[in-house]
Amino acid sequence: MRIDIISVIPELMQSPFEYSIIKRAQDKGLVEIHFHNLRDYAINNYGKIDDSPFGGGAGMVLMIEPIDKCINKLKSERNYDEIIYMTPDAPVLNQQMANTLSLKGNLIILTGHYKGVDQRVRDLFITKEISIGDYVLSGGEFATIVLCDAIIRLLPGVLGDETSALTDSFQDDLLAPEVYTRPAVYQNKEVPKVLLSGDFKKIDEWREQNAIERTERIRPDLLD
Repeated sequence: MRIDIISVIPELMQSPFEYSIIKRAQDKGLVEIHFHNLRDYAINNYGKIDDSPFGGGAGMVLMIEPIDKCINKLKSERNYDEIIYMTPDAPVLNQQMANTLSLKGNLIILTGHYKGVDQRVRDLFITKEISIGDYVLSGGEFATIVLCDAIIRLLPGVLGDETSALTDSFQDDLLAPEVYTRPAVYQNKEVPKVLLSGDFKKIDEWREQNAIERTERIRPDLLD
């Protein structure tokens, strides 16, 4: 997989990609991450990439020309499965979206900034819009990190145990069941005896029921 990220401040994102699971995936050659500074495609020598909105109002809007130049340069070099725009006014990221995107080959992610992008960018270039929640961040860079982590950890060979991702919360529209480890008793709180029984059929049944009960209690909306 290759992910090209277009940003006003690409330096803001680089550190999270240099550690942990995302770094391991890159070291194994399972994913390539490439950052593109939108100012490299500015319309003048002063690095202009934004302007005030037509009709007045507060804030600045990212201009269409620099984004057009950057996206078309990338598209001239390879085909892309999706061109994604990170914006709060979009469908909210969920596990099913991450699963689907992890099966793709090449992705472009455009990070929103300021008051957003000229609407014609969304009309002409974007194939998928994603939010990470009903709130506003300083920019789409942080949301992009979240999206990339959710996708990359699903790639075959990234996690030490490939079945681990399949048992995460939301994979089957349920929260994950409770988990325990040693010691079996701590401050008079005992691990459920079934988990110590060695009876894997009963353990699986307990985990399924516990997942349903947790979902009913914490996120009943998932059951709807």
